[in-house]
Amino acid sequence: MTTAARTARLTAATAPAGALSHHRTLTPADTGIVHLGLGNFHRAHQAVYTAAALAREAGPWGILGVAGRSAAVADALRAQDLRYTVAEVSPDGLRCSIPAVHTGVLVAAHEPEQVQQALAAPGTRVVSLTVTEHGYTYSPRTGGLDLDHPAVRADLRGNRTAPQSTLGRIVRALQARAATHGAPVTVVSCDNLVGNGNHTRRLVEEFVAHLPAGERDELGAWMAAGNVAFPHTMVDRIVPATTDAERAAVAGALGLRDDVPVPAEPFTMWVLEDRFAASRPAWEAGGALFTDDVEPYELLKVRLLNGTHSLIAYLGALAGCDTIPQSTAQPFVTAAARAVLRDEYLPSLTVPDGVDLDAYVEQLFTRWANSALGHRTRQVGSDGSAKLRQRVPDPALLHLRAGRMPHHLALTVAGYLCCLAPAAGFDPGEHAAAMADPARERLAALRARTGDGPSFAAAVLADGLLGDELPEHPEFARRIGEFIDLIQAGGPRAAAEEAGA
Repeated sequence: MTTAARTARLTAATAPAGALSHHRTLTPADTGIVHLGLGNFHRAHQAVYTAAALAREAGPWGILGVAGRSAAVADALRAQDLRYTVAEVSPDGLRCSIPAVHTGVLVAAHEPEQVQQALAAPGTRVVSLTVTEHGYTYSPRTGGLDLDHPAVRADLRGNRTAPQSTLGRIVRALQARAATHGAPVTVVSCDNLVGNGNHTRRLVEEFVAHLPAGERDELGAWMAAGNVAFPHTMVDRIVPATTDAERAAVAGALGLRDDVPVPAEPFTMWVLEDRFAASRPAWEAGGALFTDDVEPYELLKVRLLNGTHSLIAYLGALAGCDTIPQSTAQPFVTAAARAVLRDEYLPSLTVPDGVDLDAYVEQLFTRWANSALGHRTRQVGSDGSAKLRQRVPDPALLHLRAGRMPHHLALTVAGYLCCLAPAAGFDPGEHAAAMADPARERLAALRARTGDGPSFAAAVLADGLLGDELPEHPEFARRIGEFIDLIQAGGPRAAAEEAGA
C-alpha cells in the first residue's frame, strides 16, 4: 500500500486552512457558473481565477462542474467534498493550493435532466466550457455545425431534456430561459479555438437555425435582444494529466490523500473580452486581463506557444522522447522550435502592446523545459487534425504568397503525419502511436493509397486537413512530403537539420 493510500482523505473538514484559496462556505445556492468539462485544465485555470474572485467578493460565484461521460473525476470530487489540490510544479519545488469553488458536480451522460435544469436556472449567469476542439461538433472542413454528427442529429430531432451534444445542451437551456423570459447569460469558451467566442456563437446560431420555425423564432428574438453574450477569451497554462507521482507528492506535502490533484506550471494567463450579458466574477483578482481586443493575445499564444509546442511534440515523439522537457533537451528540437517561432509564426502576428517579446519567448522555452512538470508528447500531439488547422494555414499562406517556403511549418505537418499515419515498415515509436486523433483512420487510408511522401502529403491537403487554400500551393505539399520521406529514412534529426539548412 502506498503512502498516499494510507493517508487520511482530503475533505472539507481536513483541508488545511493555509492551503485554501479563500475561506467562504459555498452551498448549491451560491452557484453562479455552470462549467461544461470537468477536466484538469478547468480545475487548474478558471477555477483558480474564480477562487481569487471569491477571496475578494462573496459572489455568488460557485461553480457547478459538469463532466461529459466519465464519472471518475466527479465521483472522486464527491468523496472529497468537492475539494482537490492544484499542485504547481517547478524545479524550485511544489506549491499546493485548494480552490474550493465547486458547489456540485454532475455527469451529463448520467444526469442529463439535472444538467439542463442547472444551465437554465435563473441564478446561472455564466456558462463556461472546456470541452476540447472536438466537443463543439463542428466540421473542420467547413467550420460549420456538423449536421452528420449522431449527437447533433439526435438533439435537433427534439431532444430537449437530455441533449447529447455540448451545443444541444446550451441551445436547449437557452430555449428554456427564453420561454420564461429568463435572466441573461454569458457563454464563455475556454478552449483553444481561434476566435472562440465568435466560433461558439456561430455554431449556436446555426443550431438554432435548424430548429422548427416556432422554436427558432422565439429563441432567436430572445437572443437578438441581448440576452446572450459570447466573449472571446485566450487561456494559457500548461496542465498535464495527473499521475500517481502527483498524488504521492500532494500526500507528502499536505499529509492528505487527494485522488484527483491537478499538476500545473506556475505560469497562468487569461485574457477576456469584457462583453458579458449579466454580471461576472472579479476574475481580475486572480490576474485575468479584460480588454476590447483579445485577438492579438490569442494569436500570440495559438501560434508562438501552441504551434511551436506541436512541432516540439512531434519531433520529440519521433525521437523517442516521452515528455516535452526531454524533447527540448534535444538541441535539434530546440533549434527547430526557435526557427519556426521566430521566422515563420512571428511575422504572421502583431505583438500586443505591453508585451516584451524577447522575455515572452524565453519564458516559453523555460516553461517547455520544466522537467518537474513532465508534460507528455503524446498529450500535446493528440488531436492534431483540429489543432494544426487552427495554427498552420494562415502563417503558411502568408509566406507562400510572398514567395517564401515556410520549411518548419512544413516540417510540423510532416512530423504529425509520420506520427499518425506512418508508411508501412516505419515505426514512429510508442509515444506517437499513443496520440489520439479522430483523423487517424482516414489518414492511414490515404497513406495506404499513395506512394512516396509528396504524393501522400498532396492527398492529405487535397482532403482538406488544413483547409481549402493550401492545396493551391503544390510546392508546400511537396516540401511536406520531402520531410516525410527524410524522417522515415533518416529520422527526425535529419529532417530538422535539412529544414534549417
